[in-house]
Amino acid sequence: MKERSKGRIHIQVIYDAEFGTQQQMVNQMKFGGVDFARVSLSSLSDELPILNVLQLPFLYQDSGHMWRVLNGEAGKELWNTFYELELVPLAWFDAGARSFYSTEPIDNLKDLEGMNIRVQDSQLMRDMITLLGGTPVDRAYSEVYSAFETGEIDAAENNWSSYHASSHYKVAKYYMVDEHTRVPEIQLISGETWCLLSDEDIKIINSAAEDAAEYEKQLWKEHEEAARTNVIHYGCEEIILSEEELDQLREKMAPLYEEYCSEYMDILEKIERERR
Repeated sequence: MKERSKGRIHIQVIYDAEFGTQQQMVNQMKFGGVDFARVSLSSLSDELPILNVLQLPFLYQDSGHMWRVLNGEAGKELWNTFYELELVPLAWFDAGARSFYSTEPIDNLKDLEGMNIRVQDSQLMRDMITLLGGTPVDRAYSEVYSAFETGEIDAAENNWSSYHASSHYKVAKYYMVDEHTRVPEIQLISGETWCLLSDEDIKIINSAAEDAAEYEKQLWKEHEEAARTNVIHYGCEEIILSEEELDQLREKMAPLYEEYCSEYMDILEKIERERR
């Protein structure tokens, strides 16, 4: 944006949660205290329950399916809901796919039964673990490594990049590629800030956001592939599930679709139509 505005617009980037949690950032954006933020949909779903649709487990076939949905009819409908919070959406960002990893091999559904599994602070995720026969354990992300060491948990779930960056691969060497959730993140601008912008500035911001999203996808893919290569080189085992096992996992999640998204079945139908 600095380049495209010939130095007129400069964005100060703040990181490491200096402005608080994602939810706190969103609250500040509502009155213009923060101009831009990139947030996970989970931080907005309490206020916009429709976003639970995109957090359902086993919603997509693969990454391509997710991007067809986000760039299609269903994605546009969800995109427009952010305006209800006086937030203006700019671009979807990739955040990878989350899978289970554990201290013991997990080759099939039966192996998850009876396990203590760390999950995000989300009732939807807790219910998912319960349906799989495991026991959900709430622990801060920073406490997961030590929880593995003490035997407090048997498994956790996250994407390849986080699995590597957190060093969890050193205490939980089995990574089962089930890709149960693909929850995108979104780049937002405060509605208060948006109203102060000229048409020219809006064009600059939109074009920069679109290009940044494409660049982020590229960086994410490269980083994820590097993380996977590194942990396998370390001695971790990648476990690939059969299509039969994945189908059984999807079938077990049916109650969650009804409980959390019964009002949004039309959107789920649109998502289903994007399968190939």
